[in-house]
Amino acid sequence: MRAYRIYSCLQHRGVRRICSSSYSILFPRIHEYGPSSKPGLYAILGAFKATCISPEPTSCFASITAFRHLHATSAVYNHDGVDEASDESNGEVEPIDSWEEEDEAEPEVGDGGDGGGVVLNSCPWGEKALSIAQDVLREFSEEMELYAFKTSPRGYIYVRLDKLSNEYGCPGMDEIEAFSRQYKKMLDEEIPDDLALEVSSPGADRLLRVPDDLLRFKDMAMLVNYLEDSDTRTPEKEAVYLLDSIETESKCCVWKLADVRENRDPAAKGRPLSRKQRDCRLKLPYHVIKRVKLYIGY
Repeated sequence: MRAYRIYSCLQHRGVRRICSSSYSILFPRIHEYGPSSKPGLYAILGAFKATCISPEPTSCFASITAFRHLHATSAVYNHDGVDEASDESNGEVEPIDSWEEEDEAEPEVGDGGDGGGVVLNSCPWGEKALSIAQDVLREFSEEMELYAFKTSPRGYIYVRLDKLSNEYGCPGMDEIEAFSRQYKKMLDEEIPDDLALEVSSPGADRLLRVPDDLLRFKDMAMLVNYLEDSDTRTPEKEAVYLLDSIETESKCCVWKLADVRENRDPAAKGRPLSRKQRDCRLKLPYHVIKRVKLYIGY
């Protein structure tokens, strides 16, 4: 049950595609620890990441790291709700089961979550909390930025950190932890309210800003939702593309089909795209592009 709870947490807060083979690695790693030793989520993740046999472990761990801090003492609960043992983080990590989760609504650009941006929800301490986060971030390298920042009236702060030098935009676990602990320390000193904090990296569902983020990920396949014309009543179309070019003056993006399963003819039995498909280009004005995400193949 303990393994399944952590597995479910990774699916919810991470890249949302923990495959069965990865779970088969995670489960025994958790149970290597005896019943009297509860190493905590982060130690398990570290052990799992170190032994992951995936050929591209970075892609599987694009955003599973989330550090959660509270004033209250934390505990680990079993499936009957009985307190088993405190976590390794000195009473600062909130139990998974009792944390206020963000809404599962479809992400939109600027929503403070997978769409990036800042959303303060009229919290009286929101501007101060944002300012403190920006001050702490200046102590880190210039390649680290705030991807998203959101506050909740219930006293929750959600921060997503973006690392510009990383292929997927993901800071390391040590970087997220260092920011998290420094930020929580300054929050405690400057804002008297008891605030809960979650710091993570953007998930695989992060929305890319058009056109600002596209060149950064130009070598990666992207899932593009768009309208064929400006009529918003027409159904959206969706396909997996690679960015070919950006025409700044005309405010258009030019796309080419990515050689992935979704774009191949099912009757072709796995053969790559034809030359005609490879040469095809789709030119889309910015305003008809509804959403762009990184494509995570299964």
